[in-house]
Amino acid sequence: MPQPIRLKDHEKDARLVRQRVIVGAVAVLLLTCVLIARMYYLQVIQYEYHSTLSENNRVHVQPIPPTRGLIFDRNGVIVADNRPSFSLSVTRERSGDWQKTLDVIVEVLELTPDDRALFEKRMRQGRRPFEPVPILFELSEEQIARVAVNQFRLPGVEVVAQLVRHYPQGEHFAHSVGYVGRINEKELKQLDPVNYSGTHHIGKTGIERFYEDVLHGEVGYEEVETNARGRVLRVLKRTDPKPGKDLVLTMDVRLQEAAEQALGGRRGAIVAIEPATGDVLAMVSQPSFDPNPFVTGISFKAYAELRDSIDRPLYNRVLRGLYPPGSTIKPMVAVAGLDAGVVTPSTRVFDPGFYQLPNYKHKYRNWNRSGDGWVNMETAIMRSNDTYFYDLAHKMGIDRLHDYMSRFGFGQRVALDMFEESSGLMPSREWKRARYRQAWYPGETLILGIGQGYMQSTPLQLAQAAALMANRGKWIRPHLAKTIEGQPPVDPSPMPDITLRDPKYWDYGRVGMEQVVHGARGTAHKVGATSVYRIAGKSGTAQVVAIKQGEKYDRNKLQERHRDHALFVAFAPAEDPKIAVAVMVENGESGSGVAAPVVKQVMDAWLLGEDGQLKPEFRPPQPLADQQSVNR
Repeated sequence: MPQPIRLKDHEKDARLVRQRVIVGAVAVLLLTCVLIARMYYLQVIQYEYHSTLSENNRVHVQPIPPTRGLIFDRNGVIVADNRPSFSLSVTRERSGDWQKTLDVIVEVLELTPDDRALFEKRMRQGRRPFEPVPILFELSEEQIARVAVNQFRLPGVEVVAQLVRHYPQGEHFAHSVGYVGRINEKELKQLDPVNYSGTHHIGKTGIERFYEDVLHGEVGYEEVETNARGRVLRVLKRTDPKPGKDLVLTMDVRLQEAAEQALGGRRGAIVAIEPATGDVLAMVSQPSFDPNPFVTGISFKAYAELRDSIDRPLYNRVLRGLYPPGSTIKPMVAVAGLDAGVVTPSTRVFDPGFYQLPNYKHKYRNWNRSGDGWVNMETAIMRSNDTYFYDLAHKMGIDRLHDYMSRFGFGQRVALDMFEESSGLMPSREWKRARYRQAWYPGETLILGIGQGYMQSTPLQLAQAAALMANRGKWIRPHLAKTIEGQPPVDPSPMPDITLRDPKYWDYGRVGMEQVVHGARGTAHKVGATSVYRIAGKSGTAQVVAIKQGEKYDRNKLQERHRDHALFVAFAPAEDPKIAVAVMVENGESGSGVAAPVVKQVMDAWLLGEDGQLKPEFRPPQPLADQQSVNR
């Protein structure tokens, strides 16, 4: 039997539709309420937060690096300035695949694989987020045009105009002024991250490094509005940076050039000091180098040539070169012997050409193998008699000798503002016991008395020792900075003056030095014969390789770089010193024959006028009677 057909219940269907409409309307109303509540929360309750966040996305604070202070010589000649330059910078966060971007830069500018490696090295160095990294400096107009044409292929790459350090004097001041270079990762961790924001260079050597805090200045800021791509639309607020302070050096460009010419291309060092002030007038280390490539990044090949050169142009011989001072210290040893009371000016020693310790057969040779006979202190200094000073050193002993030579600055840093300076070596009993675990031998005291053996000094220390002789023991540290913003530097830890039992002891040492140059038998009398002023000096010869007992020095049997160093220290005019000079000529062999003429050339350049006579400011005052006769 067939089932009955059920009729459609329209009332039930209508109720179901109404229920669904109500549920849907309630759901829509609830969602609308949630949206309104969320909008209220974001727009009203968190208005300040999101407003600030939005503003930060649009407005950025950018650092403005300060202009580095300028450096002048004592006469106002620019030694280090800042030159406008266009550089290529890459912001890694905005460049996407920055490795690919570097490849495009090399392709567009037609650079070498070495340049590509240098760019990558700079990009990998530590830096702050979103900070542009300069990778190429001193762009030409053609390079700028190529970057502009290919800008669509170079996201995050910009051509930026900035000031770059420049050294117009080139290699003349490379070892004294030094240079700036890119901040490395180690330096970045030590620097103030705020004050060095936007700064990519820092002093690496010389004055640039020692006075970095003074030369750098203080960073400034500007608030800028940017678009979605980070391009600056306008500047909203600006706080100008404080430029670094200018620095005036004690050095003289003309004297520096004259000193370099005096060396004549030979390896060596020259230091000239004004004894009354401690001003370093000239400081030459040859060979030298051009510091400008180090500022923007020297190539691997160029740096390797400098680093591996047998002549070591990067080596600062003035501050770091350690050489036996040789006979240049004999006047200081003589003054020490007088003050210690072991000799008098008239004490005589017989020189047969050698010296022997009691009960020892070993002969310590004088440079003059035939001997000088009976010699007193003045003659011993004039003739540079080794035998006399062997005997004097033996009488003093190592302890007193070490004490007195330390007062003259040997074995310690003497400069005020030269951080690279080596302390040298002034040996003692304690030093040898700690270094070699051996006792000190009497023979080592003898050779120390003539500036040989373990003793090592820098040319700067020798110049300062000569200045102390000129100043009669008054200590003024040599320095390179004359004024900083018009103010002279202050010595935070001045050295004590050398005070003797009798100030006349200085005269005996000084007279002996005068006789070296002006005495008939002086070792440098040829130099004195052509001088229009009195010079007090002392020659020295420092052994590079040892010679066996009984053998004579034969230059023909030695390689050029194994021959003796030539040294000479002096001050002038002897009666009223205005300049003290130390010269070291590597493998020059003869202090009096090679180094002494260099000293005279430097002194002439400073003391003499165009007429070949002493400049008016260096002439001794005329006696009153002479002045009256001139007035009449």
